[in-house]
Amino acid sequence: DLRVGLNKGHPTTPIPKTQRPSQRKGILSARTKFVRSVVREVAGFSPYERRVMELLRNSKDKKARKFTKKRLGTLLRAKRKLEELSTIIQESRRAH
Repeated sequence: DLRVGLNKGHPTTPIPKTQRPSQRKGILSARTKFVRSVVREVAGFSPYERRVMELLRNSKDKKARKFTKKRLGTLLRAKRKLEELSTIIQESRRAH
């Protein structure tokens, strides 16, 4: 038992912190990922998504961003959607 310094006080063993559900929130599970991919495969793209993909193909990125923001409400959601659609376009180019 030291009275002063960095190692003062009674020696204890640290208890590891358990992760709360709030810290796990938003992490994509394998099942959810699979279900979303199946839904995308079956249902395809919505009309606004097809229009955005066409705008991206014609290198009208700003117009696509503004259009997506108008549809989805926030710029962050729009950016995410544009990123997703542009990766899909790239994958389709690789496939052909």
